[in-house]
Amino acid sequence: MSGSWLESSIARRWFLARLGAGVGVLGATAVGSSTAMAQSSAGAPWKPARHSQDDWLEKIPGQHRFVFDTTTPDGLALGFQFAANYFTANHDAYGLEDHDLAVVMVARHKSTSFGYNDAMWAKYGKQFSEQAGFVDPKTKEPPTVNLYLERMDPLIKKGVHFAVCQMSSHRIAGAIAQANGGEVESILKELAANLVANARVVPAGIVAVNRAQERGYTFVYAG
Repeated sequence: MSGSWLESSIARRWFLARLGAGVGVLGATAVGSSTAMAQSSAGAPWKPARHSQDDWLEKIPGQHRFVFDTTTPDGLALGFQFAANYFTANHDAYGLEDHDLAVVMVARHKSTSFGYNDAMWAKYGKQFSEQAGFVDPKTKEPPTVNLYLERMDPLIKKGVHFAVCQMSSHRIAGAIAQANGGEVESILKELAANLVANARVVPAGIVAVNRAQERGYTFVYAG
């Protein structure tokens, strides 16, 4: 075996060994860098995304924020009671005024219809009643007025805002269109123009519940 062949073989082995070591170092660096980035990302505090559609929640004045989620007529009625207690207790025990409290009440699912005024109940009471599973307790017939307005008005005067579910409203508009004719979108626009005071249509009641909590509103489910 010649010396030149042996030297060449040793040189090749040394080169391949160095190459393998280099790849290992590069691989370790890449993995380490990826892990460090993941750890850095995981360690950063989570913050919810903000969307302009939800900025109205910031415009309600108040030192304290509360959102009531309601899905049934009975739940909405309970929400009225809870909200009234909230204002009373904050006034009596803390000396806070109505404008110190930001309160939102979400009307979704079967409580949605109560976000609309007497004119809409007079026109579409049958469909509202069927969707809500609610009848006039005295006549046992579909109401021709919003029977909850009497309880809503005092809360509205205190500054309570109502978020009315667009998705449920769309289903109601579909039932109205099927029963009476007309186009769903036109009926939706009519409903949106006839909300109770201090109310707005939101993309979905459940989304409003989520966004309110992300903006610092304490949550309670009224039913």
